[in-house]
Amino acid sequence: MAEKNVKKRNWAMVLYPESAPQDWREQLRLSGLQVAISPLHDKDVNADGEPKKAHHHVILVYGSPTTYSNVKALCDRLNQPIPQPLEQVRGYYRYLTHEDNPEKAQYSKSDIQTLNGFDIREFVELTKSEVTKAKREILQLIRDNGITEYADLIDILMDGGEGTADMFDVASNNTLFFKAYLTSQWRRQAAPGRPRQAAEGERPSGASAGPTERAEPPR
Repeated sequence: MAEKNVKKRNWAMVLYPESAPQDWREQLRLSGLQVAISPLHDKDVNADGEPKKAHHHVILVYGSPTTYSNVKALCDRLNQPIPQPLEQVRGYYRYLTHEDNPEKAQYSKSDIQTLNGFDIREFVELTKSEVTKAKREILQLIRDNGITEYADLIDILMDGGEGTADMFDVASNNTLFFKAYLTSQWRRQAAPGRPRQAAEGERPSGASAGPTERAEPPR
């Protein structure tokens, strides 16, 4: 149980919709706190296999450290159990979907709801391995969908919301890398089955010395 004299900026609570007021989301929004709400955990089970009561995990971010009693007052207004202080927001954020717990029911990141400007990237930078993983996922997205324009890629990642937030961050911070790959994809699609296109100023094998015409790649 959290000590009553604890003061933290970041807190977590478990919210059971069946006992919460119908407008609990609106109450959280009006609180002004930055909030992240998990998908409804309706497939969790206890150790004995019994289904757990459907619930949400909620992250509450205050503007400055606040007391346990202050946060508990909010939980009481929503008819919910006591809150817990958070040491690492990112770790708990990953728990919203059981991302690091494959033995538990898995939930979609795209179903995470955020309020009042909550952004997980404000709490910690992506690790090198996470950036590499996101790059690979973006490249696969480009290949699977035949994307050749950087603007189209960014629009898709923006429209994906929280589910593609990390990929959007990586794509927007590695513009030259992805533009080069998209240009290569465009050239490949423009001339399927043909040899690679000669670099500027290079004469393709067997070609005459006269000028040649070629379409411009996307910019």
